[in-house]
Amino acid sequence: MSREQDVVEACPHQLFIGGEWRSGEGGKTLAVEDPSTGTTLCEVADASPADGLAALDAAVAAQAKWAAHPPRERGEILRRAFELMTERADELALLMTLEMGKPVAESKAEIAYAAEFFRWFAEEAVRIEGGYQVAPNGKGRFVVMRQPVGPCLLITPWNFPAAMGARKIGPAIAAGCTMVIKPAAQTPLSMLKLAELLTEAGLPPGVLNVVTTSDSGGVMEPLIRDGRARKLSFTGSTEVGRKLIEQAADQVLRTSMELGGNAPLIVFGDADLDQAVEGAMLAKMRNGGEACTAANRMYVHSSVMAEFADRLTERMSKLTVGRGVDDGVDVGPLIDAKQRGKVAELVDDAVAKGAELRTGGKIADGNGYFYPPTVLADVPREARLQQEEIFGPVAPLTPFETEQEVVAMANDTVFGLVSYLFTNDLTRALRVAEQLETGMIGLNQGIVSNPAAPFGGVKQSGLGREGGSVGIDEYLEVKYVAISL
Repeated sequence: MSREQDVVEACPHQLFIGGEWRSGEGGKTLAVEDPSTGTTLCEVADASPADGLAALDAAVAAQAKWAAHPPRERGEILRRAFELMTERADELALLMTLEMGKPVAESKAEIAYAAEFFRWFAEEAVRIEGGYQVAPNGKGRFVVMRQPVGPCLLITPWNFPAAMGARKIGPAIAAGCTMVIKPAAQTPLSMLKLAELLTEAGLPPGVLNVVTTSDSGGVMEPLIRDGRARKLSFTGSTEVGRKLIEQAADQVLRTSMELGGNAPLIVFGDADLDQAVEGAMLAKMRNGGEACTAANRMYVHSSVMAEFADRLTERMSKLTVGRGVDDGVDVGPLIDAKQRGKVAELVDDAVAKGAELRTGGKIADGNGYFYPPTVLADVPREARLQQEEIFGPVAPLTPFETEQEVVAMANDTVFGLVSYLFTNDLTRALRVAEQLETGMIGLNQGIVSNPAAPFGGVKQSGLGREGGSVGIDEYLEVKYVAISL
């Protein structure tokens, strides 16, 4: 048996409910595919609505005891989970690459990033504060306390299968909330392994329950409408997020939504081009472009457009595409045939409307869902990829002349997750940063994600923030006690 098979076989394939591994109702299973070959890696349990309700039952049953669990001990569980993830990074990274496709080096970087959420919130668990205040009239006192919101429903995407789970699980554990988590059907293995690891770290039964399913709506909607869960956190598309918000309104669930992006990357004429090209590569090609933070529209000042386009095209054309488990591979496959088809459709649309294809743009023959790194120059405003999230290795370049013009173009979208800005003029940087309608900005750098910083967007890119000192607030309710003296 190969190492790849060993890693897959060593991963749990069942539902995790109430601290026990169990088959789904009727023994149904769900195939997990290797996107680099199109072949099946393994089968995992395919949960039914009844399985979902059983998971919620377990979370509800465990909530009171877990909320009373000492914060220091909750933090120690997270700290042990951080250490276990760090120790087993190679195994976890290989498992992620097999089910998701990204190169192993990127998977290892994600495991390190995911583990940092456990370390960060291990420290936050003992810093949940309240307040004491004299009433303005002097006749009473106000006591303010912060308590767990209650059982949580967590839904995570396929593109960062470990990090997006850890970013939700970490603060929930620290705050004293129990959970039902549903990973994406394409990438359930990383989450199942994470549940096993957290159990080893000492997480009590029922605190974390994992349901894998091919019927996300059928399993999760009854839980959202049930009334016993008090929090819904979702990372995924804006389209699905809207539906979940509608469902959550029925029971007035507290919601956190990390939704789609359409990130502009702006390069001014005074930018350091070495820094700008490197930043563009990071912002565009992290995870092969399958990231909500990926640079989706690149606006380059006309005075440096020619040189920037040449240098970016040279870098993109030299990237090696292949199976993520192979040495020397820079870019793995897209997640499935549907996603590759969408990327190809957006590129074809841009070229048909006048964009210049500088490199890539053609699907090669063979197995797997590969798409070549692609650069498009002079992309017109009416091209679909100016408004739609690409989620692939495609860099569209559009020239601009003035600061006012590029800010207007950057803000001309319903999304508002992240922007990237390259300039050596400090006053311009601050002026433009204040005008950009996004929740995050990368100034002269192509990565903004950090467990110690608040991650989230505005407009239709979402609600709430994950990470940073405010990340745990999403899992806490504020209670005020009025005391008469």
